[in-house]
Amino acid sequence: MTEVLFYHLQNMPLESVLPALLEKSLERGWRVVVQSTSQERADALDAHLWTYRDDSFLPHATWRAADAQDQPIVLAVEEGNPNRANVRFLIDNAALPGDSEAYDRMVLVFNGDDGEALAAARGAWTDCKARGFQATYWQADERGRWQRRE
Repeated sequence: MTEVLFYHLQNMPLESVLPALLEKSLERGWRVVVQSTSQERADALDAHLWTYRDDSFLPHATWRAADAQDQPIVLAVEEGNPNRANVRFLIDNAALPGDSEAYDRMVLVFNGDDGEALAAARGAWTDCKARGFQATYWQADERGRWQRRE
């Protein structure tokens, strides 16, 4: 059964949260697709993941790379699974893909300070529940650590 984690961002940009979540995925041996809604956003994240920390980087490529199928993380703007990922991150209000049940886990990261993003996340939550997916909701505490909320 597909597990869907909803990460509610408040007062923090995606760029400060996504690298740590991707690092955890790689530590677990997972392959990942990160789906945004624009090529510009994917390109900006591509640059960010190489430089977000002085002592580290995340091995990745965009869907346009000739060797995308070999990469542990692929940044994409549409459906598809170029690297046979078992985890899919959805950002910037990207919709649940048609093949959602093919993933072990999906992580929907949404901006809680944006009404449109909240509405999209609520719609996705309803859709996930209707499909029988196991959905959980996560919010950062005052120290920035993710806590599961009911």
